[in-house]
Amino acid sequence: MPDLKKTSDLPAIPGKRYFTIGEASSLCMVRPHVLRYWEQEFSQISPTKRKGNRRYYQRQDLLTIRLIRSLLYEQGYTTDGARQQLSGESSKKDNSKYRQLIGQMVSELEEVLILIKN
Repeated sequence: MPDLKKTSDLPAIPGKRYFTIGEASSLCMVRPHVLRYWEQEFSQISPTKRKGNRRYYQRQDLLTIRLIRSLLYEQGYTTDGARQQLSGESSKKDNSKYRQLIGQMVSELEEVLILIKN
């Protein structure tokens, strides 16, 4: 059963270029097998595969995964409905990703502010 934390409550995405499937799983609060399944269902998720067929996700992949997670777990879409949402209205998707990115930046800046104050 997925952890039903809201997307806004997910941990901040570190400033790295690549993330392993384990890191992506914990940052997006979905299990690795779910990520592998979503790769098959959603063409927007395309991790780089390297030696030994290991997956490496980029920040954009994580934002897309979080958006899919929100559509499926919070907004109640089916897999087909979420796929249509992602591919059908790119401007709404972009706005949602930008909102998510801005929220991420705000939380990171708040963490920096806390570190500066201490």
